[in-house]
Amino acid sequence: MCDQQLLERIVSNPKVLVGKPVIKGTRLSVEFILGLLAHGATTESILEEYDGLVAEDVQACLLFASHSISNTAFLPLGAESP
Repeated sequence: MCDQQLLERIVSNPKVLVGKPVIKGTRLSVEFILGLLAHGATTESILEEYDGLVAEDVQACLLFASHSISNTAFLPLGAESP
């Protein structure tokens, strides 16, 4: 599946979760899925827990996050300690 097809799986609607990006047809936000992955959940465990999701939905969340930060400038949070 190409990037564009994956990204079409992510939608934003002001009437759903105040416009946060979600997986199309769900109320599962990209942020929520990324949080699950960050805390050790596997794609397989997410798919088992949330009926109707497919692996491409999780992949789309990762791609969306990647695209979201690709053109962002970052500043240091604080001075580094020696």
